[in-house]
Amino acid sequence: MPGFVSRALRNYLQCGRLEFGFCRLKCGDCAHELAVAFSCKDRGFCPSCLGRRMADTAAHLVDEVLPDVPVRQFVLSLPPTVRILCAFRPDALSLTVGAFIRTVFAFQRRRARHAGLAADGGRCGAVTVVQRFGSACELNVHLHSIVLDGVYVEESDGRSGFRPLPAPTTAELHAVTAKVAR
Repeated sequence: MPGFVSRALRNYLQCGRLEFGFCRLKCGDCAHELAVAFSCKDRGFCPSCLGRRMADTAAHLVDEVLPDVPVRQFVLSLPPTVRILCAFRPDALSLTVGAFIRTVFAFQRRRARHAGLAADGGRCGAVTVVQRFGSACELNVHLHSIVLDGVYVEESDGRSGFRPLPAPTTAELHAVTAKVAR
């Protein structure tokens, strides 16, 4: 078993347990004391720390990153051999994320052209998060992308304006799925 997996598991087993370290908090008004156990803050395994990270990331994306426009989630599941490759080779994961986003953006731009929203297809936006485990804690590298459900086009005054896209048809989704699979 790789060393980073052993470390993550060991840290998880110590996460939130007072005997592995804590800090004591004391209220300045009522003098009530509380011991708070240290967390492992592990990026790969601990459900408590991952849940906290997920909630913090979602709040940051909603409050600071994503514009107030419709979004759509795209998920890319990988075949087992590619999952393993992407888990241990960051360059392979980067190439996979890049190919996935290029394909989704091409899909969005093509739909914008067909809807008459932008002759050049417009500009797209997305945030992608790599998830490394499935619900049974098995290695399952897959991608979750929040994609703006429309495109930005240049207005006559030189500013950009957002144009929402109609919901994709089942046939369109099957076509983009087949393209990603290649």
